[in-house]
This record gives sequence, structure tokens and C-alpha cells, in this order.
Amino acid sequence: MSIFQRSLTREFTAVGSAVLGVLVSILIVFTMVKLLGQVASGTQDAEAVSALLGFLLISNLPVLLALALFISVLMALSRSYRDSEMQVWFSSGLSIAAWVKPVLKFGLPITLVTALLSFGLTPWAISQSTEYQRILRSRDDVSRLSPGSFIEARGANRVFFVDKSTSDSDVVNNVFVQYNQNGKFGVVVAEKGFQKIEANGDKFLVLLNGRRYEGTPSALDFKIVDFERQMIRIEAKEAAADSPSPRALSIMQIFDQPTPDNIAELHWRIALPIAAMVLALMAIPLSSVNPRSGASWNLILAVLVFFLYYNLLGIFQAWTRDGKIPLWLGLTPVHIMMIFLVLFLFSKQLLGFRWLALSRK
Repeated sequence: MSIFQRSLTREFTAVGSAVLGVLVSILIVFTMVKLLGQVASGTQDAEAVSALLGFLLISNLPVLLALALFISVLMALSRSYRDSEMQVWFSSGLSIAAWVKPVLKFGLPITLVTALLSFGLTPWAISQSTEYQRILRSRDDVSRLSPGSFIEARGANRVFFVDKSTSDSDVVNNVFVQYNQNGKFGVVVAEKGFQKIEANGDKFLVLLNGRRYEGTPSALDFKIVDFERQMIRIEAKEAAADSPSPRALSIMQIFDQPTPDNIAELHWRIALPIAAMVLALMAIPLSSVNPRSGASWNLILAVLVFFLYYNLLGIFQAWTRDGKIPLWLGLTPVHIMMIFLVLFLFSKQLLGFRWLALSRK
């Protein structure tokens, strides 16, 4: 029995690590594409990509761990069926119920980690991501400048460009500013530029040795002015802090504010580790496959069960939030239904529906 359990645990660990790595890689790729698209369109800062990617990865880890646990048990046991290893174990006197203990031994630590992430680290990551984006929105336009890139002001009335920095990090060379103000279109080019903060806190972009072109589009009244020093005021805008979403609240904050939204969020956090363990046990009977058949319909069924489970959890969470079901009930009916499904699948494997034949006699 110890050999049986050790072999299963090793295989679960190897397959689970590979599956989790693939899932994390897929999430990183899709998130990077989305964030880089926002950077290209000017709605996100390039320096924020790595931080936001990390926060998003942490916030999605509970679901990824649950899915990796489910797939690892399913794939490992399905391989045993295809390679006829299951017949060897069955012939030695083991039943399908003997796989419950190794799966629990492998799945309970992962379920515990999922619970810790769901209750603690995920809300922290979401709140930090929200605050980080608020700080980025509060930054002035000059602070966002980086050599060799065009930066559009948040008011959409200015475009900045600097060629490169000097040895003094506060001074940049070859500054270009395009602006559109009060119907006047202007372009300013300067050899050097730096940021200056007055005693009252006002910020200015100081340009040295440059030229300004200003006029009305489609007209011939452009003015050309050479200057040695020009100051452009930088409007700083402090982004207001939004009210925290239920996903960003800690457990203590949820208990202090037991609104329907917050209670629905609490049910969701409780549901994630429960769903991880239920799915791991459900993978045992779902892994059954005929080694003579090339089609693995059980894998398709398993994927459908996973998405059905999580979609039902989302639906019941929305119903809890909208007051359609009692707050104390929450997502419990979904777990009960899935537990009964697990028991039904195990009874099918253990009894082979012989009780139906007996009932007809």
C-alpha cells in the first residue's frame, strides 16, 4: 500500500507542477498582450506592466491551483487506465475508493494554500493593484517621460518627446512639445529641458535655447519665436481614491461591513478551496477510460464539469449579491449538488449499477 501511495503522490506532483507551469505561462502571455496593448495605446505606463502583471497573477492563483489540482489527478489516473495499470491494482484487491486517501494527501496542502491565498493574499494584491494604478493616474505628464518615446498628456492637448538624457539625470536633450490650446496649434523644440518645482508647489517644464511655432491650423498666421528660456506649467491632478471593491476587502472589513456585496464575496472566498477539494475527488471516477478506446471522452466531460461548477458558483454569487437567495445560504447549494455528483460517480464505479438489476427482481 505504501508503494501504491508513494507512486501516485510522485506522479500527481510531477503532472501538477507541469500543469501549473503551463497555466501560469498562458495567463502571463494573455496578460502581457493586454497590458502591452494598453501601453501602445497610451492608456497605461510601460513601467507599470511588471507590477500589474504580478498583482494579477497573485489574484488568479487560487483558481489556477484548483484547476491544476483537478487536471493533475485526472491526467495521472487516466494514464494509469490507458496503460492498464489500473487493472493490476484492481486485481490486487484495491477498489476505486483506495485512490481517495492518496488524492486527499496530495490535495489537502494545495487546498490549504488556496484558502490562504483566497482569504489573505488575493485581496491584498487586488487592493495594491488598485492603489498603484491610482498613483500612476496622479503622476504629472513630465514624470512619465522616458527618452525616445512620445507621451500624450492625459488632457489630450499636449504631446511630449525627449531624445536622450544627459549625465545629469534631471536634464534631457532635444525636447519636443506639441500643444493645442484655445484653438491655437503650437510646436516647441528646445536643446535642453528640466523640471522645476516652485516654493508654492507649482511644477514647470523649463526649456532652454529653443524655438516656438504657433498659429491656427489651415491658416498662414503662424508665429515663430526664438527663446533662451521658457517655462511651461505642468498641471498636476490628484486622482481620487475609488471606494474599494469587495474583492479588495480583508476578512475583518467584510465582517465590519456585512452588505450583500461583501457577504457574496465572502461566500466566493470560502467556495474556492472547497471547490478545489471537491474537484480533486471528482477527478477519480471521471478518470475512468477504456484502454482499448482511443477517444478520451472523460477529459471532455471533466472540462465541462469544471466550467459548470465555476459558472454555477458565479451565478449563485450574483444571486446572493442581488438578494435573490438568502445571505446565509450563498453558494452552499452548488457544493451540495457537486458532492452528490461525486458520490453518484463513485457509486457507479463501485457498484456498476448492480443495485438497479437487484431492484428489478
